[in-house]
Amino acid sequence: MARRPLPRILSSGSERIARGREVARSAADSATDVLHPLITVSRGLRKLVAAGRAKWAATPKDRRGPTLFLAAAGVLVVVLVPYGPLLALIGVMAVAAWQGRERPVVKTGPDEAETERLKGLYEALVPYFSVPEDPSPLFAHGGDWSGAFSDFTFDGDARPTRLRIVYPAYFPDGEPAARARVEQVLHAKSGRGREYLFDWDEEGNQLVMSVLPALPTTVAAQRFVTVPGETVLGFTDPEAVQRTVPVRDGDATRDAPAVVWRTGARSTEPHLLAVGQPGSGTSTLLRSIALQALQHDGDVLIVDGGGTGEYACLVGRAGVLAVECGLNGALTGLEWAARETERRLVAAQRARGAGLAPPEDTRRPLWILLDRPSVLGDLAAIDARQDPQDLLKVPLRHGRSAQVTVVVAEQFDTVDRLGETVRTHTRARVALGPASPDWLAAVLGTAPRTTPPPHVPPGRGYARLGTGPVLRLQVPATPDPYDETTSEAHRRAVLGLLPEHDTQESPAPTPPQPLAH
Repeated sequence: MARRPLPRILSSGSERIARGREVARSAADSATDVLHPLITVSRGLRKLVAAGRAKWAATPKDRRGPTLFLAAAGVLVVVLVPYGPLLALIGVMAVAAWQGRERPVVKTGPDEAETERLKGLYEALVPYFSVPEDPSPLFAHGGDWSGAFSDFTFDGDARPTRLRIVYPAYFPDGEPAARARVEQVLHAKSGRGREYLFDWDEEGNQLVMSVLPALPTTVAAQRFVTVPGETVLGFTDPEAVQRTVPVRDGDATRDAPAVVWRTGARSTEPHLLAVGQPGSGTSTLLRSIALQALQHDGDVLIVDGGGTGEYACLVGRAGVLAVECGLNGALTGLEWAARETERRLVAAQRARGAGLAPPEDTRRPLWILLDRPSVLGDLAAIDARQDPQDLLKVPLRHGRSAQVTVVVAEQFDTVDRLGETVRTHTRARVALGPASPDWLAAVLGTAPRTTPPPHVPPGRGYARLGTGPVLRLQVPATPDPYDETTSEAHRRAVLGLLPEHDTQESPAPTPPQPLAH
C-alpha cells in the first residue's frame, strides 16, 4: 500500500518548533550577556545583606544600641559630605560586584571515586601494616584511611599519581622482601600499565609512591658536550642526577639529564658490563660508546662475538684498530690488547721513575668493546683453545692506570658464564630490556626502586655506577646505519659521527714484546 504524505502543517511544525527554540535560546543568551553586570551586583547585594543579618544576629543585645548609633552617625556624615551619597552608592555597588563575581570551585578533597580508591588501598595494606598485638593500629579493617594517607593526587581515571603513606614503626622496612610485597600490592591496586617510583623514608616511617613519565626516545646519536674521559650512557629523570647536557631533540634544543660515565686514571668504575635481551639495545649502547670514544681521539678495538655485523659501519674508520668477528681474530686482537696494556704500564713506570711525564702513546685512550664473549668461549672450548675472557684479565685489572677501558656486553641467559674477573672489575653496570626484579638485582647489585615499565623500547633499562643509586636509562638512538629498517634521520645522524676511512693501508697489529722489567 502506498504511504500517504503527511499534512503540510504536521511536516513543517517540527521545523518551526526547532527554529523557535533556537531563537528563544539565542535571545536568552543575549539577555544574559546584557544583564550579566546587573545579575552580578544583585548576587553580591544578597550576599552583603545575608552577611549583615548574620553579623546583627551574632551581636549581643547590650551592644546593639551603640552599634545602631554608630551606623546612624556614619549615614549622617555620608549625607553631609559633598557627593557623599553618590560615592557611597558607587562603593556599595563595587563591593557588591566583587562579592557577586563567579568564583571557580576549589577542590578540597577527593571525590567519591577517589575516596573509594583510597579505601581499597587502605584495606589492601592492612595485612602488611598491622599486627594483632598493636592496641591502636594505624591500619585496621574498616578503619579511617585519612590518618595513613596524605599528599595524594589523581589522574582523570581516579587513579593515584602520588600518594604519601605513613606506616607503623614496627614494619620491617629494612627487609627487601617486606618492601617488595607492599610495592606489589600498591602497583596492582593503583592501576597497572604505569611505572611507579617507591621512595622509602625509614627514619620517618613514610612511603611516597609516585607515577613516573616515560623517558623520551627521540634523542638520537650526536656530539655531546663532554670532556675526554666522560661518556654519556643515556638519559634519565631530571631529579635523579645533577648533570645536564644540551641535546638536539628533533628540531629543538634542550638540556637533558644525562647519565655520565667517567673513565680514566681517577675513575672508580673504569670498566662497564651491559646485559640485556636480544634486541634490547646493547649493541646500540656499544656503538654509542664507540662513537664518543672516537670523538675524543681514542683507539677502539671491537670484538663482535655474535658475528651479526652490527659494527660493520666502523670497519676501516680512523681510530678503529680492528673489528673482529671470528675466534682467530678475537684471540689475536685481545692478546695484542693485553700486551699493549703491559707495555703502557712499564713505559709509564719508567717515565715516572725518571721524573718524566708518561709517553704520549701511553696516554691515548684505548677502548676494548667485547660483544657476546660467551659465544666465543663456546667456539674456543670446541677447538680446545684459550677462552677470550682469559685475555681480559690484564686490561681489567690494570687498565685504569694504562688508560685502557673494557666494555663487555652479554645476554641475561648467558651472563652466568662470564668469568670472575669480568664480574669483579666491571663496576659500572647497565641492564637493558624487560627483566625480572631478580635478574636486575643480580646484574645491578640491588633492585631498582621503580616497577618495570609497561612498554620497553630499545635502549630502555637501568644503570648503576659503582655503589650509586639505580637510575632509569634511555640510550640515545644509535642504530646500524647499514640496516634497511633504520630511519633516514637516524642513518644520517650516525654516518655524520663516523670518522673518515683510514686511507693508510697498515697491517694488522702484531703483539708487541713485553719490555724487560
